Amino acid sequence: MRAGLPPHEWQDRPLSRRSCHHVGMAGTSRPLVVSTLVADGLVGSFGLGVAVEVFGYDRRAMGLPRFDFGLVTERPGVVRTDTGIPVTVEHGLDRLAASDIVTITAWELFTRVPSPPLLDAFREAHARGALMISQCTGAFVLAEAGLLDGLRATTHWKYAGELAARYPAVHVDPTVLYVDNGRLITGAGTAAGVDTLLHVVRREWGAAAANALAREMVVPPHRDGGQAQFIDTPVAACEDDRLGAVLDWAVAHLAEEISVDTLARRALMSPRSFARRFKATTGTTPHAWLLGQRLAAAEALLENSDAPVEEIARLVGFATAAGLREQFTRRRGVSPRAYRQTFRAASGDRAA
Repeated sequence: MRAGLPPHEWQDRPLSRRSCHHVGMAGTSRPLVVSTLVADGLVGSFGLGVAVEVFGYDRRAMGLPRFDFGLVTERPGVVRTDTGIPVTVEHGLDRLAASDIVTITAWELFTRVPSPPLLDAFREAHARGALMISQCTGAFVLAEAGLLDGLRATTHWKYAGELAARYPAVHVDPTVLYVDNGRLITGAGTAAGVDTLLHVVRREWGAAAANALAREMVVPPHRDGGQAQFIDTPVAACEDDRLGAVLDWAVAHLAEEISVDTLARRALMSPRSFARRFKATTGTTPHAWLLGQRLAAAEALLENSDAPVEEIARLVGFATAAGLREQFTRRRGVSPRAYRQTFRAASGDRAA
């Protein structure tokens, strides 16, 4: 379907971890240029709205940088969304050459092939260091450009089989909300678009900024990318309320030793029934959920306190500082110490 391309290096660190503060990913020397690609009749109204909500407003009071947000299309003018609503697009593909972040929300799978100029513009943006983010079927454009070869990626579960069949070099995971490969992020689309972009905000500008934005958007501040896209079996309201109370208790007692047995007892269930109900409700396991909560709490303490890593490990429920360092580095791609230094440097840039 496309000419063979060499695999791209997926080990690229997040932009704020690299030495690029001068271009604005963690500083304010100039606005960050964010471009969302749209195509006539293929503009996902919801996905576009999410991108505008995150990048289209002045969020500096929340700890985000200035953004220069714009829509991009091959032929500037009026394009139609998937619901028929017209949108005026002022910018052509040349804007991608100056973009720090490039997003694409959707693509028609069966009748429209991305043009060579479009694919070249995506490849060149990625090669220059732009953060590339796809939502839903936008992953097909990244795959067609060869950017996902050898990488794990996701898309909406309905189209995951087609993505895997067309691009066997891509390791498609149809179950998760988003996959972060450094400068390449793929999301499942629709509501998962909120999770994906909040993850970007959290990764680049810290948990405090992501939490503030989530409050403004009236959405949960963090759903881990590994959480399931959909839940097969609805949960009875009374059981869901009981589980919610247990989760609230766990978050308030992270410093304690918490086992599945402990949570099950509080939920008045057997451990097996609790684990099954937990997975059906949240799409993840109790252990994975607890780990995510502990790491999120550690992030907040690293950002907002001077407590040593040993003390933070104790406060969030790790038996040792080494355990926190191992899990934090594995899940966040950077050590707790480096995370704190990066966040402090970014905060200093914003205050300057």
